[in-house]
Amino acid sequence: MSYQVEKSDEQWREELSPEQYAVLREAGTERPWTGELLDEERAGLYTCAACGSELFQSGTKFDSHCGWPSFYESVRPEAVQLLEDSSHGMVRTEVRCADCGSHLGHVFPDGFGTPTGDRYCMNSLSLNFTPEA
Repeated sequence: MSYQVEKSDEQWREELSPEQYAVLREAGTERPWTGELLDEERAGLYTCAACGSELFQSGTKFDSHCGWPSFYESVRPEAVQLLEDSSHGMVRTEVRCADCGSHLGHVFPDGFGTPTGDRYCMNSLSLNFTPEA
């Protein structure tokens, strides 16, 4: 697949911290309850930590008690790419940034009580947060 933002592996390694690289470029997962953005409650915008693309509005964030920041929808359906992930002996839906292909987390159909019924379970390391002015 061709993305709007394409960089060499070397460029990604130079621009991202080792922890971010492991999550964003190698589809790793940060430990639950450790992410900087888990308890972020201010109004603002969440963007891709790799390329800066807009991903989630703070108004769609909710506490799902899963240990990672959770959202019930992306800023636009085309902001994220959804892919089948059959790793770790289960079938899940991986969420990637549609602009650069970086791994963000997974989406699950168990966002009970949310308008969409979805729970986008994202890694804090894959996101940047900009509070509203």
